[in-house]
Amino acid sequence: MVESMTATATEESSRHPGGRTPPALQGGLPLLGHLVQFAMNPYRFMQAAHDEGGDVVSFKMFNQRIVLLTGAEASNAFYRAPDEQLDQSAAYKLMTPIFGEGIVFDAPIERKNEQLRMLMPSLRVDAMRTHSEKIVQEVEDLVKDWGDIGEIELVEEMKKLTINTASHCLLGKEFRYEISEEFAEIYHDLEKGINPLAYHYPNLPIPAFIKRDKARKRLEKLVGDIVTRRQRSSEKPDDMFQTLIDTTYKDGTSLTHNEITGMLLGAIFAGHHTSSGTAAWVLIELLRQPHLLKEVKEELDEVIGDGEVTFETLREIPRLENVLKEVLRLHPPLIVLMRQVDQDLNVGDYTVPAGDMVWASPPVTQRIGELFPDPEKFDPHRYDPGREEDRNLDAYQPFGGGKHKCSGNAFALFQIKAIFCVLLRRYEFEFCVDESNYVDDYTQMIVQPRSPCRIRYRKINGGVSQQKKTAGAVDSVATKAGRAFKMQVDRGLCQGHAVCAGEAPEIFAMDAEGNMILRTEDPDSQLIAKAEKAVEFCPNQALSIEYASLETNRENEE
Repeated sequence: MVESMTATATEESSRHPGGRTPPALQGGLPLLGHLVQFAMNPYRFMQAAHDEGGDVVSFKMFNQRIVLLTGAEASNAFYRAPDEQLDQSAAYKLMTPIFGEGIVFDAPIERKNEQLRMLMPSLRVDAMRTHSEKIVQEVEDLVKDWGDIGEIELVEEMKKLTINTASHCLLGKEFRYEISEEFAEIYHDLEKGINPLAYHYPNLPIPAFIKRDKARKRLEKLVGDIVTRRQRSSEKPDDMFQTLIDTTYKDGTSLTHNEITGMLLGAIFAGHHTSSGTAAWVLIELLRQPHLLKEVKEELDEVIGDGEVTFETLREIPRLENVLKEVLRLHPPLIVLMRQVDQDLNVGDYTVPAGDMVWASPPVTQRIGELFPDPEKFDPHRYDPGREEDRNLDAYQPFGGGKHKCSGNAFALFQIKAIFCVLLRRYEFEFCVDESNYVDDYTQMIVQPRSPCRIRYRKINGGVSQQKKTAGAVDSVATKAGRAFKMQVDRGLCQGHAVCAGEAPEIFAMDAEGNMILRTEDPDSQLIAKAEKAVEFCPNQALSIEYASLETNRENEE
């Protein structure tokens, strides 16, 4: 699909101020460039481009040159560049008809960042504590009509479940209980509007785009009606919708109905759009490896038993979480992330000039053997203590990276773990056809298992296990109690989830604008357990601890 690059790479090796011009792929068609190959299978095209050209390689679509950046060093340049250098908004004009003009990707940098901060209160740790019971309720509602035995279309069931949980937890009761069917139809038409053609021609008069635009208008009308009703009511629900109604920009202006609609869509796309496929792959991969399924079920028996699924128990199931992490490595839902180069970008020995576009591809980078040994093997133990291959943020990037890492990543992980805490203790599952038929559908921009994706289920006799956790391992921080330490914060990664402030309020706090405040860089040594919990549960891995040596500790004590 991608021809040899040797001749063209030589031609393109001329110097650009600051570095060489990235090598270019051969092939492609007049005017269209490599658009046809990309549209046929975006992942396969980018994987072939990387295999031929390495971590930095260029190609054209129409008259636009695109530079694909993969691997750790090139990914670091992509994710860590400031907005003034790599413009996220210019690369995502396809979302403007869905979110709306002047909203998120269509807004100036400062306005966009202000809008994104408005979404954070519903994604912070204090809000997450109330979500587990809502998610469990949604799973119970979904399976109540399953009966004891049957078959499901897995991806479709996960779509229903994740849209209901995201609506229930993030948007509010009106979306979940009053307009749920109509909203599902609207959302379906909006989803279908995400098409490769929309990157360059978002307003073509094709059926998918016409339905997309009609759906957007219908939703804004529904949102406006709900806003009016809420403003007349004395009740103030505790949800993202109400937050957006009540909040204002720095200049004091309130959000319009159009802006509230776009912001809610931004949240639901983050909370649902990528989660249904990921949830489906968790079950598929567990069924492929019965020993892993057994390990996960034993963990759920130990931690939850016949007890309730709570915020705390969802943080004590590392085996299931590691399975989910490995699913996100091999089956990341987003196969390409894009930026427009506004200022020349240096990547190693290369310089990408202003005017080009740069792409990052998580599934390509996450299959590089130097970063993930035996990369095609599904191995959740990569994330066990001592290996922790997800700690390299330039390599492990299923939610993107840097300050633009998907702010809904913590909710997505929380949501999927809660779903399987119920399903795996309630049902046994098996494939309906040979497991080789369950593969990624790379013809879609958001990757999910290819349809049909049918799974057979059987209810477990006697319900869930009666075993409960009676004793845990000795806390790993016990041996460190009293050790001196310093907190390290990567401000380029912090998004203001406030997990740290919830875990260690003596060390961290949040200001009025949702920015994290480090109360002290040298906390009291007795706070080390809380500090380590803050590091462990930070969704963006923005925190780390620098420990004083034991020798230094003894000297200080003496």
